[in-house]
Amino acid sequence: MQRDFALVLNAGSSSLKFCVYEQSGYEPWELTAKGAIEGIGTSARLRAWTAERKTLVNETAAGLVRDCRDALDVLACWLNSHYRGAHIVGVGHRVVHGGQGFVSPTIITPGVLRELHLLESLAPLHQPYNLAAIEAVAERLPDVRQVACFDTSFHRTQSAVASLIPLPRDICGVGIQRYGFHGLSYEYIASVLPRIAPPLAQGKVIVAHLGSGSSLCAMKNGQSVDNTLGFTALDGLCMGTRPGSLDPGVVLFLFQTLHFDAKQVERILYRESGLMGISGFTSDMRELLASRKDSARLAVDYFVYRAAREVGALSATLGGIDGLVFTAGIGENSAEIRRRICEASAWLGIAVDTAANERSEPRISTSTSRVGVWVIPTDEELMIARHTASLLGLYRGQYGRAS
Repeated sequence: MQRDFALVLNAGSSSLKFCVYEQSGYEPWELTAKGAIEGIGTSARLRAWTAERKTLVNETAAGLVRDCRDALDVLACWLNSHYRGAHIVGVGHRVVHGGQGFVSPTIITPGVLRELHLLESLAPLHQPYNLAAIEAVAERLPDVRQVACFDTSFHRTQSAVASLIPLPRDICGVGIQRYGFHGLSYEYIASVLPRIAPPLAQGKVIVAHLGSGSSLCAMKNGQSVDNTLGFTALDGLCMGTRPGSLDPGVVLFLFQTLHFDAKQVERILYRESGLMGISGFTSDMRELLASRKDSARLAVDYFVYRAAREVGALSATLGGIDGLVFTAGIGENSAEIRRRICEASAWLGIAVDTAANERSEPRISTSTSRVGVWVIPTDEELMIARHTASLLGLYRGQYGRAS
């Protein structure tokens, strides 16, 4: 019997994350491999594991892996050796910015790709690499349909007021508005709340997606009401190398007084600011927490300060909250950051169970806490897989849980 496979790709500047889903006959789609090719452009390494976390491969990639196209060659070689006789029936991609034109997952055509390239300047850390992966797959598998799943789509339920940027109307008419990002992550959390935390599913919830890129999303009845990210992925919280909210006058000062050009300013805002800019040596929260440097402590303090401040702001937007959910790399793994944000937000009625928090249990709030606090691992790739299968007519069962 033919073995059908669907791929999910999340391409970045130095890594290519992937998932492989398989379906035989009319059995449900199941995750059979998840992994990444990391160190693209330097010393690339291929890692993959099963849904049960059993290692399938962990080795230095053969040959020079200069870019996404080379990384896809490495992945294709491994897939051909590990899944003999595989038939790829669809490829789903994370695409960070959908702009005004793309409000839901979309089958990729040459016209769609041209429109998405026009949005590259709005997400320079992500969009060019997302689209490079799509083009590389099209070159190698021209008959396989591909689907773009957007980080902006989930937030299209926000009101006109929440989406507004108060510039002149004729300027905003070209697509300047607040879009919000990390939507695939928030969509996944909304999808599992009815099972994991039923009381929150229809309640007022703030989800904290904390990682190298960070944001908060205010949700009501499982829909996005507001998000700390806006027109681009520079707004809101302090991030690994991005500053978060910034007085526009600072940018004018960089241009007018320090005489930086556009490329220099883009580099500063996207690659040299945030935790990296404050600490002066790293954007990795684990290294910052372990360091004794004053600049490292200041970076952590500012990260917590901004997160707690935005929790308060979104609580006002919602008119109070029933739950706070932590997810993504820092949110799922740093008990200290969770504790400090919760302590700074105790005025909302949040009380954390110290032992549960240290163990990263699903619920980390005490039984008397007025606000339920949860740690829920996100799964953006699973959302992409679901959208891809549904849009391409491949959906013949329920997906298994991706780990």
